[in-house]
Amino acid sequence: MQAKKRYLTLFSAGACLILLFCFGGIQLPLSRRGPSRRDDRSLTGYHPGERWRRFPGSLQPFSPWEEDRGDSHNEHISPRQKRDANSGVDSGKLCRMESCFDFSLCERNGFKVYVYPQQKGEKMSESYQNILSSIEGSMYYTPDPGQACLFVLSLDTLDRDQLSPQYGHNLKVKIQSLHLWNGGKNHIIFNLYSGTWPDYTEDLGFDIGLAMLAKASISTENFRPNFDVSIPLFSKDHPRTGGERGYLKHNTIPPYRKYMLVFKGKRYLTGIGSDTRNALYHVHNSEDVVLLTTCKHGKDWQKHKDARCDKDNADYDK
Repeated sequence: MQAKKRYLTLFSAGACLILLFCFGGIQLPLSRRGPSRRDDRSLTGYHPGERWRRFPGSLQPFSPWEEDRGDSHNEHISPRQKRDANSGVDSGKLCRMESCFDFSLCERNGFKVYVYPQQKGEKMSESYQNILSSIEGSMYYTPDPGQACLFVLSLDTLDRDQLSPQYGHNLKVKIQSLHLWNGGKNHIIFNLYSGTWPDYTEDLGFDIGLAMLAKASISTENFRPNFDVSIPLFSKDHPRTGGERGYLKHNTIPPYRKYMLVFKGKRYLTGIGSDTRNALYHVHNSEDVVLLTTCKHGKDWQKHKDARCDKDNADYDK
């Protein structure tokens, strides 16, 4: 009887040890070798593109999205995004420099930017032409795609409002047919407007894939940190270079200027941006801070008209 108890006790203890081992309660040393090459990289602060960043004359490095920040990053991902990531759907939404950018292209020739040649019959706005001209006139431009680290489309993607005359059609097919597209990797896409008033969405009408997005008024929900670029919204007649010489003179403090801050634009009565535009009148003083807005936006703007619209419209028309 005593022997049976001893065997039963030993069997129970052995079963507990097996369960603890299987569920991670006990970790056995599986190797007497030192840390692997991968472990060595993590201990020394290795991150992708390190060699490229040491090239002289290159741009300032992008802020790396360190692997040890993965847990904190996942805390801000919605359950739907987690499901998409696990299933491989919309993987571009989770892009970071180390996962969607090929640094080896930059290690060969440094930071060089290639602009696709304009396709025959394709219309291009003056604003987008200014962007491409600025790139082509910079020290980073290369006409050889084989030397490029970054690629810029010649297809105008600035205005993706389907009601706009500047809207480019069939971009999805045209972009996918580019032999250098490669799913969007190492590409950057510029955009100022997307969607249609009053429900402006961030749908560009085509899949940007693994490309970076330089966009105005991008939402925090869709912005990919350390990958996308937030740019200001500039008017279609904004000059690329030049302009009149400013009033700032040597040792003139404060500088002689009639206006310190000026804004003129439409005041959205409803929808996205309405809270910001409606609050501008608090800062407007008609002297050195002039913020002029008009309610005349959309066909049914009078249905949403408020008490300030008449005065705002009159000041705007002046």
